[in-house]
Amino acid sequence: MTEADAISLLRDAIWITIKLSSPMLLLGMAVGLLISILQTTTSIQEQTLTFVPKLGAIVLSIIVFASWLIQTLTDYTKQLFKIIGTL
Repeated sequence: MTEADAISLLRDAIWITIKLSSPMLLLGMAVGLLISILQTTTSIQEQTLTFVPKLGAIVLSIIVFASWLIQTLTDYTKQLFKIIGTL
């Protein structure tokens, strides 16, 4: 294995991590923004109010995207095993 191969594997791993975490992060950010706007307009300054909706949105997005997450991770793992087999 050359340095280029190792860098390619690391780059792919980082890209897969970003791709798999982005739906949960984006949905959590969107819910947090909506709750912040709601808090600002109603002058409610409760810090714990944002936690539960964000957590619920993230859990819901994990449930919705679970098959895609598992399929993507499985494909990447199969690709890694093929590369390891050629070494």
